[in-house]
Amino acid sequence: MVEYETARRVPRYPFTVDATVIDTYHKVQTKARTTTLGLYGCGITTSNPFVQGASVRIRLSHRGAEVRALGIVAYVRPNLDMGIAFTDIDRESERFLELWIAGLIRSTAQKL
Repeated sequence: MVEYETARRVPRYPFTVDATVIDTYHKVQTKARTTTLGLYGCGITTSNPFVQGASVRIRLSHRGAEVRALGIVAYVRPNLDMGIAFTDIDRESERFLELWIAGLIRSTAQKL
């Protein structure tokens, strides 16, 4: 098992939506897709991953709702994906995030 996977506080669930990620220092923006989502972060697939430790602003869009958060690139893997750990999220975005995850949990339970 990879070390970063064991350090997670809560599970991440498979979840694919459009994402915009901006490196707040270099002011570089990239379009991406999520691969996983959890209460404290997400996995991102992109052709232009940022360096580990970069501060980012992220926007996730799903079914007419948006989650906006500040974060840090927690890891970068060679196959062009990166993990974002959320560091600050506003209350409305947090509410949408919780609703999305509750739906993912229900969907996972129904498949069992």
